[in-house]
Amino acid sequence: MDVFEEGALRLVKMGPLGPLANNSYLIQDRESGDTLIIDAPADGERILEPEALAGGRVLRIAVTHRHPDHWASIDTLKAATSAPVACHEADREPYATKVDATIADGELFKVGNLVVQAIHTPGHTPGSICFLAGSHLISGDTLFPGGPGRTNRPEDLQEEIRSITSRLFELPDETTVHPGHGDDGNIGESKREYAGFAARERPAGLSGDVTWADS
Repeated sequence: MDVFEEGALRLVKMGPLGPLANNSYLIQDRESGDTLIIDAPADGERILEPEALAGGRVLRIAVTHRHPDHWASIDTLKAATSAPVACHEADREPYATKVDATIADGELFKVGNLVVQAIHTPGHTPGSICFLAGSHLISGDTLFPGGPGRTNRPEDLQEEIRSITSRLFELPDETTVHPGHGDDGNIGESKREYAGFAARERPAGLSGDVTWADS
């Protein structure tokens, strides 16, 4: 468990969780304890442990995208917190019976005195979303240190790259990137890595597990 504090923000990163080493996050207002949970992987109940939740009240559970490793503990978390579950409309299926609300691009969430912004970043999935709180970006499987999230088709990779370059690279370089798996990075590093990738010729059919340095 890693804890980041910035003004009124308390951000808890819990992971690796489950067989795919997922990360789950708590965005918490330090004064009120109001909390937004992001992603519900296997073993997600660990984020409700006292040292992580710190007595906070969970207002909502938001899921970054539709892949099942990010939904594995949704029933457990929903039952324990009675909090509504939200995702982007394009990723509502196959979890429609579990989803209470959908999230629009640019939507702002009040979490105590904090404001959290949703950023729609299609590519990895049609409804992939990232969440910005202060100088911290929870990027789901859209952006990792070293490259974009895995894609199945060249068209998906191109859409994901457009999402990254037109939406996420507009953020300040010092913005910390907290991905859905693995270690953190920052926007400045990602922009420098991407510049090398963009300067090289690439196969027209490129997709799959792409890295900025080696693809």
